[in-house]
Amino acid sequence: YGNFIDDLRLYVRGGTGGMGYPRLGGEGGRGGDVWFVARERTTLKSIRDRYPQKRFVAGTGANSSVKALKGEKGKDCEVHVPLGISVLCDDGKQIGELNAAGERFLAARGGLGGSLATNFVPCKGQRRIVRLDLKLIADVGLVGFPNAGKSSLLSKISHAKPEIANYAFTTIQPELGKIMYADYKQVVADLPGLIEGAHANKGMGHKFLKHVERTKQLLLVVDISGFQLSIKTQFRTALETILLLTKELELYKEELLKKPALLAINKMDLPCAKDNWNELMKQLENPQDFLHLLQEEIIPANILEFKDVIPVSTYTGEGIEELKARIRKSVDEEAEQENEEYRKKKLLLLQTSEEGQINR
Repeated sequence: YGNFIDDLRLYVRGGTGGMGYPRLGGEGGRGGDVWFVARERTTLKSIRDRYPQKRFVAGTGANSSVKALKGEKGKDCEVHVPLGISVLCDDGKQIGELNAAGERFLAARGGLGGSLATNFVPCKGQRRIVRLDLKLIADVGLVGFPNAGKSSLLSKISHAKPEIANYAFTTIQPELGKIMYADYKQVVADLPGLIEGAHANKGMGHKFLKHVERTKQLLLVVDISGFQLSIKTQFRTALETILLLTKELELYKEELLKKPALLAINKMDLPCAKDNWNELMKQLENPQDFLHLLQEEIIPANILEFKDVIPVSTYTGEGIEELKARIRKSVDEEAEQENEEYRKKKLLLLQTSEEGQINR
């Protein structure tokens, strides 16, 4: 799985409180807390390398004394974590998430200092094992079966340099690339090749499907000549490949199909590509007319609707600039829609507030 880490278990413990001072009723300081703080340019690998024991303990609260009846709070422990982190208990239950730089999560609370209520005996801090689960945050996630040309496409549209070779599983870790526009930077995630059954964790199924969850929209990459993983597996046409990818996403998490989606048809430089393209366009115009010809198990409950279908060739460069323009347009439209929804919510809150004041 390479050097890329998207899952890390940590031991966290809040600091113990300080001793109370029974004779004068003094209170010990509370123990420090352990906080996770989201920071850019941080990785789970850097946390593991810097703290190989993966233990984080906050400071002990100061004891109460004649000079300071109220002891000082123990020193907090701050752990810098990447953006896009889900915090899970050891039993797998999610207890928090950090998506934006500066967001904080209280991982372990410090214990109370000794006081009259505790017979001046301090309390120990909270202790637990937590799991940090990283899901890449990207604007567009490339989704496709092996050898569809996702890595080649990512290298053409962005500054990423993923490994590229003519065998099925070239990409064994997520790659991030930035598409550079004249006035704008755009992040794209390259997701490794899925296989039939990825939703059931075949291949590297769940390890990579989870990264699709955080992308704002999808870019399906399909080979115009179809797909066959090996001589033991069935050959799939371009339409069957699209339906199978949709099915894998649907079976893993149905909400993924609600994301805006683009479709890049790759390898348009191959012989017979034009004929295959014309046939595929007919099929995509009315997919319901062709479903009866296919096996029932590959047909998804909901057909994915694409905002754009773009023919490209990573070999000749055909359609690459158009694809970059369509991605930019699609992302801008989604951002505008989000802003519009936000403005409507703010306006509604303002109207509700004004009506409440009038009614008073």
